[in-house]
Parts: sequence; structure tokens; C-alpha cells
Amino acid sequence: MPPQNKPFSGPGISAPLQPHSDVSLGPPPKKGMNKLIIPFVLTLILFLGSLAFAFYAYGGMIDYKKNSDKKADKAVAIAVEKAKTAKDNEFTEKEKSPYKEYKGPSELGSVAFSYPKTWSAHVSEKGTGNSQLNGYLHPNFVPALDTTTAFALRIEVVNRTLAEELKSIDGKIKSGKVSSAPYSAPKVSGALGSRLTGEVTVNPKTTMILLPTRDKTIKIWTESDQFVADLYKIILATLTFSP
Repeated sequence: MPPQNKPFSGPGISAPLQPHSDVSLGPPPKKGMNKLIIPFVLTLILFLGSLAFAFYAYGGMIDYKKNSDKKADKAVAIAVEKAKTAKDNEFTEKEKSPYKEYKGPSELGSVAFSYPKTWSAHVSEKGTGNSQLNGYLHPNFVPALDTTTAFALRIEVVNRTLAEELKSIDGKIKSGKVSSAPYSAPKVSGALGSRLTGEVTVNPKTTMILLPTRDKTIKIWTESDQFVADLYKIILATLTFSP
């Protein structure tokens, strides 16, 4: 009988391992993967943002390089125009002096004030209706009185008290078309009147000063924003009358 092969065993030799049904044959789970995804995504977003900004900055640099001459020329032109305008304004202001002076009759309150020598004046001191004094002042020459010109300065002395004048415009004040505030003449002590702005006349940009003189009212106004500074700095700053 032939000999049977038997498993060889001996010192240091282990018997062959037998497979177990409970041993998994797949790869082990990667537990650290989820923890790495968030930092990786954030890093990627920051990188892409930095890259986009770099392209934007580079594009701006290229644009500036290409158009720097045009931009410089435009800036120079603007600076020159501003300097020219400032110089023209300075020249215009200097040309206004020395000032001319108007003095009205004593029976109409002795109204007196200075005005630019570059202006012309047309003043009627003959009473017509409620208007006892009626003046028109404007740069260079006085336009026709029946035009819609926004005069640099108008002045009237009317046969109505200050209270009556304010009452006649009370509706526009209440509706908001005209704003009213107290006004005190700088060179006439105790002469308190009113400053009206808005649609006081047909021109919506009127600034008018009302001041009492005896039983009459002095009305001084400009119909253009362009001459408001002259009204305050020259006309009203030198105005005198008998209150």
C-alpha cells in the first residue's frame, strides 16, 4: 500500500491558515478624507479669487498704460479750464469796483446803496399807483422793461406797510412756494424786515428783502441765482434808509 502524504509539521512550521467567513476582502475605509475636503475647497476658492483679482489688476494696468497720455491730457485740460474760470471770476469781481452809488429822495425814505460800476441803472422816482420808486439794474445795460429778463436787481418803494406786503403773499408762504425768514438791515439799526425766497415774482428763483420805512415798504430783490452774492455783499451791505 503506497504511503499517504501527510501534512508536514514540525518546530517553527505553522499549519496553513483557513479562510474565515467574517473577514472583509475590500479596502479599509479612509476616515481622514472628509476632514481634508473642506480645507481643500477653501484653499481652491482663495486661489481662484486671487487669480481673478490678479487678472483684473493686470487689465487695469494695461488700460492705464495704453490710455495714460489721453488721461493726462484730459486732466491738464480740466485744470487749465478751472484756472481760466477762476481768473475770469477774479477779473469780473475786480471790474465791479469802485462802486457806483444811488441816493433816493428823502420823501421816499432816503434810500441809498452802492452797486457795481459794470452795471447800468434805470430808476423812476415818479409815483405810479402804489409804486413810488421803481428801479432796474443790470450788467452792461438795462434791457427793455417789458421783457422777461431776470434782472440782476430790482428795487421798489411801495405805499403799503410791511404787514400788508406780507399778507399779500401769505398764500404762497403757506403753500410752500415761498419761504420766509426775518431779516435785519446791517447798516440800519432796528430795521427788521423779511427775506423771501422762491416764487415771490413770476421767476421761481427770486430772493427778495422787505424792509419798513415809515408807512411804506422797501422791496429789493434779484430774479437770478447768479446775482444773489452781489445782492448781499454789495447792495444790502451798503444799504441805508430812514426807518
